[in-house]
This record gives sequence, structure tokens and C-alpha cells, in this order.
Amino acid sequence: MTEVRFTHIGGPTVLIEFEGWRLLTDPTFDTPGRTYAFGWGTSSRKLTGPALPPDALPPPDAVLLTHDHHGDNLDNAGRVLLATTRTTITTSSGARRLGGTARGLKPGQSTRLEAPGRPPIEITATPCRHGPPLSRPIVGDVIGFALTWPGQTHGPLWITGDTVYHRALRQAAARIRPGTVLLHLGGVGFPLTGPLRYTMTARQAVRLCGAVTPHTILPVHYEGWQHFRQGRDGIEQDLLRAPGQVGSRFHWLPIGSTEHVRL
Repeated sequence: MTEVRFTHIGGPTVLIEFEGWRLLTDPTFDTPGRTYAFGWGTSSRKLTGPALPPDALPPPDAVLLTHDHHGDNLDNAGRVLLATTRTTITTSSGARRLGGTARGLKPGQSTRLEAPGRPPIEITATPCRHGPPLSRPIVGDVIGFALTWPGQTHGPLWITGDTVYHRALRQAAARIRPGTVLLHLGGVGFPLTGPLRYTMTARQAVRLCGAVTPHTILPVHYEGWQHFRQGRDGIEQDLLRAPGQVGSRFHWLPIGSTEHVRL
């Protein structure tokens, strides 16, 4: 069994530490107040800043970047951090844009992190659909990550990435059988697109996790931005109505503090 330390910095940004490894997800460290354009007339304002600045964190061994083209997943300060990070793992199209040592993956493809004295980490890209059907040409490529290393008791660690519930996601979850899920929520929506959602709501998440029953579910990507349509209060209301034991598996990471989870 591995003890993993999760530090939720805000939005989708989490520092993951175990057995000498330091991994950072979707680095967003800009101060609040700016409005970011997401394309096709959509935009969002950042409402809160990071709980910790990048210089307060140990240097990451790798950044797991679900996508590089939206400011709520990679902002200006995050790009500065990428320039000093040895390894960035992201989408194939994102790796071409970022250049340097970025490794690009398509869903189903894998890469490996290795270092002396540490367990090797197998990282497999998982499918995301960042919006309604046929929206990929507009919203761009996004991936999640399934992380496997020796000594896991409950199963892989899965970072879902920005996605709605869809068949390929459900099938990937069934293959992975994750023990812990870092779950991107928020029910993202924009005035221009009305009721359409671009990330999972709590109801969709319950449907997904109810089928694979992970040991621990850690919500992220639900606060700090104007375009999040479902915050913690709304998520908790839906969890109260969740069937079975799914709701009890959700655990809120305290923003700015480190939480220990056994995998």
C-alpha cells in the first residue's frame, strides 16, 4: 500500500507526492481578476488565486497537463513553470505546440516515468470529450491520465481531465478499475451556449463512479472560476441523492493543505 500526499492548490491544480515522486497537474498560478478567452465567443473570469504560489512548492518531476489551450488548465504563470520542468506529459497536439521535452499522448497510449530509487510509473492517456457530441473541433483535444505503479492496493490513480460523461469514458473506467479518482467537475457552461455542459456535473460523476466503485473520489476543478456552474454546495446536494455508497466515497481535499490518501 502506498501513502500518497495530495495538495489541492486550486481549480485543477494538485501536487501529488509519493515515494520520492512529485507530480503536478494542470498548473494554474495566475492571480485572480483576469478574463480568459476560450474561443468561439466564450470566456471566463478567474475569481480566486492559487492557495500556494509556485515558489512555495518543491520542483515537480513531471507535469500532467490535460490540455494546454484553456487558461483554467494552463495559465501564464503555469507556462513559466513548464519552462523549468523536466517532463510535461500532455496531448499530442499540445506537445507540438509546447515543444521542448513535452511528451504527447493520444487516448490509449502510455509513457513511463523512471528514476533511481523510485517505483516506475506507467501513465496511460484516457479519453475526454470536453463538451457535447461533435464539439471536439471547437474545444480541442483533452486527455486524462491513469497512473499505475508497484504497491498499489486499491487500483490505479485516475485523473479524469475535463470531460463530460460519455461512452468512451465509461469504457475506459471499466478497463482501469481505478482505486482513487481525481475527478474534474464544475459543470462548465457559458451564456452563449445555454444549457450545454463542458465538464461533468455531480450527477454524471455519480453515474460514472457508481459503475466502477473506486475506493476514494477526490473532486477538483469546481471552484475559482466564473464558468463553473456547479460548485461544492450543488455537488453535495446531488451526492445526498446518490444511490448506494457512491456519495460516501467522495472526499474533499482542503485547498492549500496536504491530505494523505492510501492507494
